[in-house]
Amino acid sequence: QLRLVESGGGLVQAGGSLRLSCTASGNILSIKVMGWLRQAPGKQRERVATITESGSTNYADSVKGRFIISKDDAMNTVFLQMNDLKPEDTAVYYCAADYDYSTWDVWGQGTQVTVSS
Repeated sequence: QLRLVESGGGLVQAGGSLRLSCTASGNILSIKVMGWLRQAPGKQRERVATITESGSTNYADSVKGRFIISKDDAMNTVFLQMNDLKPEDTAVYYCAADYDYSTWDVWGQGTQVTVSS
C-alpha cells in the first residue's frame, strides 16, 4: 500500500518562492506518474504539474515558467519548486500517484499554500 506525505507549504508574499515535497512510502515501484494538484476555496481541484517515471513533465498553463516539478531517481520523493508566486496560487496542494497512466490512485493529505498580496 502506498502512502504520500506532503510538506513545505506555508505563507509567502507575492513574488516569493516555496518548495513542496512529497515523500512516498510503500509500493513505490508501481508508480507511473506523480503529480501535484491544487484546490482553491470554491473552485474545482486542478492539475498543476506531473512527472512520469521516465522524467517527462507537464504543466498547467497558469504555472508554466514559474513552477518546476522534479523527482529523485526512485520516485520516492517528488518536489514542486514554486517561484514568483501570485495570490491566485493560494490553495491546498495535493500530491498524487498514478499506477497506470489513467486516474490518480493515491492522494496525500494536502498542504496549504497562501500567497499574500
